[in-house]
Amino acid sequence: MRILFLGDVVGRSGRDALVAKLPELRRTLRAELVVVNGENASHGFGLAPDMAKAFFAAGADVITLGNHAWDRKEILGYIAETPRLIRPLNFPPGTPGAGATTVELPDRRRAVVINAMGRLFMDALDCPFRLSAQELAKYKLGSSVSAIVVDFHAEATSEKMAFAHSFDGQVSLVVGTHTHCPTSDYQILPGGTAFQSDAGMCGDYDSVIGMQKEGAAIRFWRKMPGERLAPADGEATLCGLFVVTDDATGLATAVEPVRLGGRLSQTMPSV
Repeated sequence: MRILFLGDVVGRSGRDALVAKLPELRRTLRAELVVVNGENASHGFGLAPDMAKAFFAAGADVITLGNHAWDRKEILGYIAETPRLIRPLNFPPGTPGAGATTVELPDRRRAVVINAMGRLFMDALDCPFRLSAQELAKYKLGSSVSAIVVDFHAEATSEKMAFAHSFDGQVSLVVGTHTHCPTSDYQILPGGTAFQSDAGMCGDYDSVIGMQKEGAAIRFWRKMPGERLAPADGEATLCGLFVVTDDATGLATAVEPVRLGGRLSQTMPSV
């Protein structure tokens, strides 16, 4: 299976770049499953239903969320009726939406996408390791499902790495989101799971993690809260990860980064 994962979409710049470039990117890569993290799409904080609909129309199969999942209250009703929009599975019981979804491809192959959130330097949610293990027990990679993708939304690189190694060989891909900076540690782990600590963001990199740099920097100078941060509005770089898996096993055979447009060095997968 050919899988494209795109990191956190930040603000209008990120939204516009995603909607404009994803259709052609999907065709060029012949991507069969596209997953997008959309939790910062609305002015950097949350996701509105109309934005989610635009991402789906552009070619996203699944949208994942994170710690800003509920910043736009309109999403509460929409997520309840939209199975392809998921939030971290370790939110408490009774939280709207679900933490996993299954996508059936036109050729009847099935892929599972799971969203989990770390706890180190993050909100005190239920254990993402234990709940992910419970969710994964429902599937058999390479048999009942052809691929399993996990978006692990977390702050600490150590927690992301520990999570990936814990489930190496059980999933096709563990990719980190939340820190908005693409890491260079993309690799296939010994058990066959593709991994990257952070996919990066789809946003303007002439910024502080996607937000206007002046307002963000002054908070560090003065150590006082200021005005609400606003997203940077320059040309966005689409950042993510492209993975090819073996349908017989569900494990990764190739993994390469994606960086398209904007300020960062450009790279496109060769597979």
